[in-house]
Amino acid sequence: MNKKEQQLFRHIGPGLITAALVFGPGSLTIMIKLGAGFGYQLLWAIVVAVFFMIVYTGMSTRIGLANKDSLLEVVRSKYGKAAAIILGICIFIITAAFQTGNSIGAGVAFSGLTGISSTPWIIFFSLAAIALLFFRSFYKILERIMIVMVLLMLACFLLTLVLSRPDISALIAGLIPTVPNGSKGLTIALFASSFSIAAAFYQAYLVREKHWKADDLGRAKTESRSGIITLGLLSSMIMICAAAVLHRQQISVNTPAELALALEPLFGRFATLAFMTGFFAASFSSLVGNATIGGALLADAFGLGQQLHLWPVRRLIMLVIVLGAGIAVYFGTFPLQLIIFAQAFTIIVAPLVAIVILLLANDTGRMGALANTTMQNILAGAGLLLLLFLAGNHILTMITT
Repeated sequence: MNKKEQQLFRHIGPGLITAALVFGPGSLTIMIKLGAGFGYQLLWAIVVAVFFMIVYTGMSTRIGLANKDSLLEVVRSKYGKAAAIILGICIFIITAAFQTGNSIGAGVAFSGLTGISSTPWIIFFSLAAIALLFFRSFYKILERIMIVMVLLMLACFLLTLVLSRPDISALIAGLIPTVPNGSKGLTIALFASSFSIAAAFYQAYLVREKHWKADDLGRAKTESRSGIITLGLLSSMIMICAAAVLHRQQISVNTPAELALALEPLFGRFATLAFMTGFFAASFSSLVGNATIGGALLADAFGLGQQLHLWPVRRLIMLVIVLGAGIAVYFGTFPLQLIIFAQAFTIIVAPLVAIVILLLANDTGRMGALANTTMQNILAGAGLLLLLFLAGNHILTMITT
């Protein structure tokens, strides 16, 4: 790799990694189901979720730049050891809710490609993810895998979007907020996945892995926003493709094979092959990245360190991978509704994580010139209110059903 390419990867790394962490098989499933079931009507939700994701990822980035300690070390010194442990466990719960779906997704993708049961593939790719931890340049390998996989999915759905000829007037109308009957659960799951507060929290750690300082603020902000915007574009294109192809034909989506129909305009009879390849990309990148968040932050919460080369951190990352694989093998199928419910469930603990990010971003003693401005606090407060509303709504739904 030449110097120019190295500079490019150094520039786009953490933001696209955050996008890959957020966009897993559950997100892919949610976008296709929403597009198939409700057309373009929920496009506005992606725009809102991405906007607030940028706000909170930006705060987390600045916290990472302003502090020599990790984010959870800052929490420990400011609020006490118990607060750091509780926060670490909350984030671990969020990542654990996704990990089984990531493991199943990787297995089912290759099961669809080869006709072999998903179980051996789940085991194989979980072992492959663990093997990555033994490379000294783990972060660089992780970075490149995720960037390539995100760009691959982006290209596939962009071409499909062009060929599917979406209804432009309906697409524009979809930017006006409305919640169609029967879409509430999926809409909450969309916000839980696209406005991923755990991934935003972890951005501070990715910045530290890059060894960026306060002088890198401009680069870090640009890079962070570009990664999240990429996530929004990918999510939007998938929903638009599903609306143009599946909703137009009134095709409901309940199985991976039906999900693959969204790529039919581009790949024809090879749609299943192409979709399963992209589905694997989403699954494996999130399988590795999600486990990294859960393991690294749980280790940091208990004062075991947070850098990816430390063995206590790697052991906990392995634990997350093994747990996800074990549950995936136990179920042995691809429970779309279970994955959607798990993503929606994470919204319950998300407000606590958001509150901590907001409080730390306003600590002028630590943040200095990088502390929140009045406008940033207004925007972050609006995002927090949204999370609180969604969490309350989801809890109420769980109680009444």
